[in-house]
Amino acid sequence: MINNDVLRSIRFMLDLGEPRIIEITRLADPAFELERADLQAYLKKEGEDGFVECPPAVLAHFLDGLVVEYRGPSDSATPRPVEKRITNNLVLKKLRVAFEMKDVDMHQVFAEAGFPISKPELSALFRQPGHKNYRACGDQLLRNFLKGLTLRFRPA
Repeated sequence: MINNDVLRSIRFMLDLGEPRIIEITRLADPAFELERADLQAYLKKEGEDGFVECPPAVLAHFLDGLVVEYRGPSDSATPRPVEKRITNNLVLKKLRVAFEMKDVDMHQVFAEAGFPISKPELSALFRQPGHKNYRACGDQLLRNFLKGLTLRFRPA
């Protein structure tokens, strides 16, 4: 999925306004600047006038900010380095950490979205890329996970 889709999905799921997204992004690194006009361009859909592709650094700071928002700041004095490349696996991992989800919770989220996955499939998503059982998270899988989370946070 493109970074813009992930940002829009999480924004809808948590019912976040633009100022709140900027606040959450700064939680990861107070020195990181995200202008409201830039954010508005990232939140537009492809093909709309003013659409700009969301840079990986913005999404990485936002996801790290979500972790801080929901789990609290790290005990470590040095901030974590921000990832230069955001993969679907990384988005899945950051959301799992932010919302303190166990395997059972993850399976429930996928089931609620109508996309159940097995235990080995789930564990393969969180392995290191060089591991023999590593599996790349596809767009459909991430999209269904975000859909399941939305159903959990915003019931009908």
